[in-house]
Order: sequence, then C-alpha cells, then structure tokens
Amino acid sequence: MADKYKYILPVVGTSSVALAAWRVMFPWLQYDIKTIRIVRHVAGLIEQDLINKRTIIEKFEEVVSRRPRHPFVICEDRLYTYEFIDQMANRVANLALSLDLKAGDVVAMMIQNEPRLLKLGVTVAFINYHLKADPLAHSIKASCAKILILGEGNELLQSLEEIQAKIDLLPTYVYSKRQNDLPEGYISMDECLEKSLPVQVCKSLRSKVTLLSTLCYIYTSGTTGLPKPAIINQAKAISVSKCFQWFNFSEDDITLAVTPLYHSAATCQSLFNTIDVGATIALSRRFSVRKYWEECRKYKVTVVQYIGEMCRYLLREPKNKLDGLHNIRLAFGNGLRPDIWIDFQERFKIPKILEFFGATEAPTIFLNVCDKVGAVGRISPLTFIERIMFILPGEEGLLIASLSKTHTGFYKNGEAADEKKVIRNAFKDGDAYFNFGDLVYLDKDYFIYFRDRVGDTFRWKSENVSTREVSDVLNALDFIHDVNVYGVKIPGSDGRAGMAAITLNDNKEVTSEILQKIYNHSHHCLPSYARPIFLRFIPDVITTQTHKHRKIELVQDGFDPNKTNDLMYYRDEKLKTYIHLNHSTYLSVLSSKL
Repeated sequence: MADKYKYILPVVGTSSVALAAWRVMFPWLQYDIKTIRIVRHVAGLIEQDLINKRTIIEKFEEVVSRRPRHPFVICEDRLYTYEFIDQMANRVANLALSLDLKAGDVVAMMIQNEPRLLKLGVTVAFINYHLKADPLAHSIKASCAKILILGEGNELLQSLEEIQAKIDLLPTYVYSKRQNDLPEGYISMDECLEKSLPVQVCKSLRSKVTLLSTLCYIYTSGTTGLPKPAIINQAKAISVSKCFQWFNFSEDDITLAVTPLYHSAATCQSLFNTIDVGATIALSRRFSVRKYWEECRKYKVTVVQYIGEMCRYLLREPKNKLDGLHNIRLAFGNGLRPDIWIDFQERFKIPKILEFFGATEAPTIFLNVCDKVGAVGRISPLTFIERIMFILPGEEGLLIASLSKTHTGFYKNGEAADEKKVIRNAFKDGDAYFNFGDLVYLDKDYFIYFRDRVGDTFRWKSENVSTREVSDVLNALDFIHDVNVYGVKIPGSDGRAGMAAITLNDNKEVTSEILQKIYNHSHHCLPSYARPIFLRFIPDVITTQTHKHRKIELVQDGFDPNKTNDLMYYRDEKLKTYIHLNHSTYLSVLSSKL
C-alpha cells in the first residue's frame, strides 16, 4: 500500500502545481469553469424538453395533474391555484372553439397583468396597452388577429374607440363589463365565459403544433419606427422557460412580476419559468416604488426580477428599517448599472444578483453567474471558440451574434425589418450575424459590460424608444417642418431622455400655443416613456451628405443652455405643457425625477 502511494503523491503534487500555474497565467479560467458548468446543465435540460416536445401548455397541464391545489398566480391579494386557472383557461379554449378558432390562429390581447391564459394552441399577440393612435392601430393590424380581447379598464376601451376607423373591424371581447355597459359592436367576455364549459379540450386539437409553431408575439420597437411583432415559437419558449435553472428555481419559489405581460421579461421569463417547475408567480398591475418591498414581504417572494432603472428608483426612496426584511434569495434581470450595484445589494440585503443580457428576438443570451459587479456576461476564448465578438480585452465593440443557416426570421411578415437586424458577409462570404445594436466593453477577464445603444433607438424608463416613431408623430403637426429625435444623458439616471430638435415652418416664432399643441399631441399619440422630455428649436435641419439626420453635435450639447443659444424647453407634467429651459431652470431640472 505504501509503495502505491509513493507513485500517486508525486502525480497529485504535479497536478496541483500545474493547476496553480494555470490560474496564474489564466486567472479568468475560474470564471469560465463556473459559467460552462451552469450553461451545460441548463442546455441539457433544454435539449431534453425539445426532444420530448414538452411545450409550455404541456408543462402547465403536467403541473395541474401533479399538484392542482398549489398556488399558481397571486394577484391583488387573490390566490389562484393551478386547477382554478386551468378551469378558466378551459372556458376560454371552449369559447375559442365555438368561434371556429384553431391552433395557429392569432388572438390579440390588450390586457394589464391579469390571471388569464389560453390553451387551445392559438397564437397570442400581446399588445402594449400604453400605445395610442397610429402605433396602437399598427400593432393590432400587424398581428393579423382574428379576434381582440380587452382587459379591465375604461382607458383601454377608450384607446381602442379612438382608432376604430383605422383598423379592420374585429370581433372585440371585453373583460369585466356586462353587455349592457358596452358600446355597440363590443362583446362581454364575462357573459360569454359564463356559458362556456370548464372541461378540457381534446389534445388532438394541438396535434399540428410543432416546435417551429408560433406561441406568441412580443412587440419590440427596434430601429424601424413602429412596434414589430417578434416571433416567440414553441422551441424558443421552451428554451427561455429554463433560464431560471441558472439558479435552480424550484416549485417552492415565488417570483414577482411587476413589468407588463407584453414584455418578454414578464411573460417569457417570469411566467414561463414559473410554469416549467410548477412554482408561484405574484402579478402586480404596475411597478410601484412605495409598494414594492411590501409586496415582496406579503407574498413571501423568493426571486425578484428587475429591468432598467427599477433598482435606481428603489434606491431613491428614503431608507426604511424594513429594507432588508424579506425572503428574497436572488435578484435576476438586466440593466443594473455598476454605479448602484453594490449599494442596491447591500442596502436591501440581496444574497445574489444574476445579470443577463439579451433581446427578445436575439438568437443568444449572455449571463453573469460569477457575481462580477456590473458585468452582463462573458465572452472568452474558451466559452466561445467560434468568437462572437472580435475585440480584445480593454476595447469596445458592437455586439453581434452568429445566425444559423436554419434561421427563419425575427418578426411576423417582417422580411424588411428582419434584414435591418442582420449584418451579412461580416468576416467571410455568406456569414450572417444578428446585430444587437449595443456597444459593449471587454475587460481583462473577458467579462462584458454594456456601454450604450447605437442607431436610432435609445432606452428611457426601461423601454426602447424609436426615434423614428416619435419623429413621425411630431411631423404630423402642420407647423413643424422637420424633427430630429435623439436621447440625452441626465446625471443620476439610466438610459437617455428623449429630446426633439424641431425646425418650424418659415422659422415661425415659438409660442405658448405651439408648445401646448406639441404637448397635447405627444400625450395623445405616444406612450409616456416615448414623449419628448426636452424640445430644442433650431433654424435649420442638420443632415449628413446622404441627407440623413445628423445627431452627434445635438447629443453632445444635451439640454445644457450654456452650450447653445437655441431655445429649449422641458416637459412639465403638472402644468401640462413645455416650460422654457434657461440657466435658472436647468438646475431644477437636474434635481427633478422627470
């Protein structure tokens, strides 16, 4: 026995020395090993579900049969079990059958966060309920839906009434309204469901559903103006329903969704991952800074999801002795900036933060499972042998991801929009890459950090704002000659605030009437996050040699009155108009929450 160990010990010692040497020469290997282990584990789970064609609805029905009385949805202090939601979904499915809807048909849903579910195999188009006027009409028409379902709220009905002349007449079903309370042409969803049976629909009705069948459409702003329906097929839904396995999400977890269901964050991540393991999801109608931690405590939330500036908003609230009192074990999301990362984690006593980076229509996703403050993921020579990004540590670059030869498109009927997201022949003839439209930085350990948006979109209030959409809306005003829309940085805020450089017809004088019309028109036609915060009136449009709007000088000036003699104004929601921005009001704008 002693002779045996005489030979083993030198080998062990040599291996230890070799491992130590590798760690000295390649200190980033430890991060790769951790990342690869987690990614391989989750990839194996995804592959197994894809092979078995275990779709989201199949997973839901499995949970119903396995633990019917387990809480599925908590909404406004009401608890809905898997069994109860299944019965609700069966009523909707049987109603859909009576309307001759079949698997693959599109149903447009314009609802706030409510416990509704379809399970016939129809495709759901989630319409942004903040939209108004042309963007709303476009979104409904782009879905090619056979029926439209409206959720609770008179404001949704009013928004739809205002665009009826612009859309094809669709059978429209409205929740929480009796037939006598609805305008002519609308149908009470509640009364229809009262006549519908809660029995299971035959699974054979979903027999033609494949992994490439579209489960739902999530609308994105992108760079082409109006919202576009991004395709979430069954295979992609299965894949994203496993992303919470990066941190071993289980049936005992409770997650909180405060973003709207028309966001991929709420539907594809929170909802699909909850169904995948049979966990519980708490739905909030909207994000409220004051109620957030109270809801976390009340519902015993274990996993929270954040986007964009949510964490910064929470930090701005006065400190409270209850700040760290909760059951949360992990915060998952994207958009937590490095300057507040540690403050957020320490103040609210979050044990672990897992930041990721992706896009609704993107073919890949990046994740930071290594607790590296500020990083959104990593790209190293080991994790990506076929390099996705061709920059060296210490450099910035445009993030792109390779597309497979079987790629079938990003958007519904969107060949032109698809092509704008693709970079072809980048490194060799015939290659194709998805363009995220984001600049990232690579550090010495191969972690990547978000730097900025590029192109014709910017982010504000955790939403993508299309400069073209805002320009089109403002250009509809007859006194405006041209508009150049861009985002400007505000100290202490994430993202960029919208600013519109406007040239008036015949260089008209800027009057209170003009300002009021711009305010009213943007309020009526744009969602709140897309309405310009600042206006700048310029005598001439600045263009490139190819007659495209040139923004760089305007962006550099920002909204600082010390950098230009042009008249500038800021949006005042209390006075409901635009107010002159000068040296005295500039400081008050900086200190406001806008």
